Amino acid sequence: MATTSTTGSTLLQPLSNAVQLPIDQVNFVVCQLFALLAAIWFRTYLHSSKTSSFIRHVVATLLGLYLALFCFGWYALHFLVQSGISYCIMIIIGVENMHKYCFVFALGYLTVCQITRVYIFDYGQYSADFSGPMMIITQKITSLACEIHDGMFRKDEELTPSQRGLAVRRMPSLLEYLSYNCNFMGILAGPLCSYKDYITFIEGRSHHMTPSGERGKEDTQCEKTEPSPNIAVIQKLLVCGLSLLFHLTISKTLPVEYNIDEHFQATASWPTKVIYLYVSLLAARPKYYFAWTLADAINNAAGFGFRGYDKNGAARWDLISNLRIQQIEMSTSFKMFLDNWNIQTALWLKRVCYERTSLSPTIQTFILSAIWHGVYPGYYLTFLTGVVMTLAARAVRNNFRHHFIEPPQLKLLYDVITWIATQIAISYTVVPFVLLSIKPSFMFYSSWYYSLHAAGILVLLLLPVKKTQRGKNTHENVQLSRSKKFDERENSLGQNSFSTTNNVCNQNQEIASRHSSLKQ
Repeated sequence: MATTSTTGSTLLQPLSNAVQLPIDQVNFVVCQLFALLAAIWFRTYLHSSKTSSFIRHVVATLLGLYLALFCFGWYALHFLVQSGISYCIMIIIGVENMHKYCFVFALGYLTVCQITRVYIFDYGQYSADFSGPMMIITQKITSLACEIHDGMFRKDEELTPSQRGLAVRRMPSLLEYLSYNCNFMGILAGPLCSYKDYITFIEGRSHHMTPSGERGKEDTQCEKTEPSPNIAVIQKLLVCGLSLLFHLTISKTLPVEYNIDEHFQATASWPTKVIYLYVSLLAARPKYYFAWTLADAINNAAGFGFRGYDKNGAARWDLISNLRIQQIEMSTSFKMFLDNWNIQTALWLKRVCYERTSLSPTIQTFILSAIWHGVYPGYYLTFLTGVVMTLAARAVRNNFRHHFIEPPQLKLLYDVITWIATQIAISYTVVPFVLLSIKPSFMFYSSWYYSLHAAGILVLLLLPVKKTQRGKNTHENVQLSRSKKFDERENSLGQNSFSTTNNVCNQNQEIASRHSSLKQ
């Protein structure tokens, strides 16, 4: 019989017993499916053209709180407490320092809740828990505080292009704030979105506005017929189905824990160990693909997530997508993997940490990521290892890649080698993230003789590392150049950029003229 341990509703316990899954996981999946249906209803019957923004905010918030209560019971009160106190801090402290106080409080409150959940109540329970939604709410609180600080205190010339586009110029009302933090589309699994994009969606302007943060441009309007998200939603639901099927059938037969099995370590050859390491971590990813893609589909079904049009005039619904599976599995560099995995969290780390610190931004960003993820020791081992791997991979890429650009055959060989190296390095790095505890994590690393740690450190000692201009330039110039680099990365990956409004209008004018000429 599946576990009955849950603080949420036990209404679905018979279903939990039937499918042999923990009740909290069943509650999560059923609530997300309910949210999907509610999103379709929300877009159809509470469309911005039919009802006011006030009603849309109220309904989105109440549905979100109901889902939270169903899944987590009284623990859902933490969502309101964290959001409410943070809002009071914003009002009382003022725009000059509110982002700092909100950051410390929200992250501290999240950490306290994670400590109590892990070390007091249910250590090692790797299923749905109330700290998961709090992680998303923490992102939203800190992001919004920084955006208000940028929009209401800092001068425009001090802002990077992305900060200028995301800046919030007025204090949100309490209803808008709660709706942003606790709406039914994202309260259980996110993903993070910017406050301006969310308000634009609620007010029904998302299909004819340039989304926030696009190269620092202010929102501009273009009369445009609202595109349908149906095809995008269906495609994402198919991905969800395949990911869930893979997780329920194959993932359980390839446990990551087998990497530290004494018999396996004693008898398996090194090629076998390497192959199983890669395959077991590959099998561990579909559950994330399922949860994040379903969350994306829910937002799209409600009409949120429209990002503009591609060069062919087709609607894009990846504004708040959290991953790109093909790029993840075919990554040829550590950077490429990180750029396409948990995308919205990477953007959050960039916006609240990397862009706002001048001392070792990479290290500070990894530390913040570890603290935000939780208090399991394995998280810290993963992110500390990730610092070494990221810096080493960057050094190798900067020193060798330009030698393998031409001819195409040589580049293909380079891509194959770097793909193998990247997949092994990623798998090696994230094993503690899955094992959670410190003892099995060290057992794994010791069975590999800390070989990739040693290799990474050796690379950093032997290969020249490009010097940054941090010591030569002013802090503002460094921030601008750093932001430009990130913006170029986002634009090249299609991660956080959009077709400009003028291009959208021109494309549709061309399409309309073609249609009219055909009719004539």
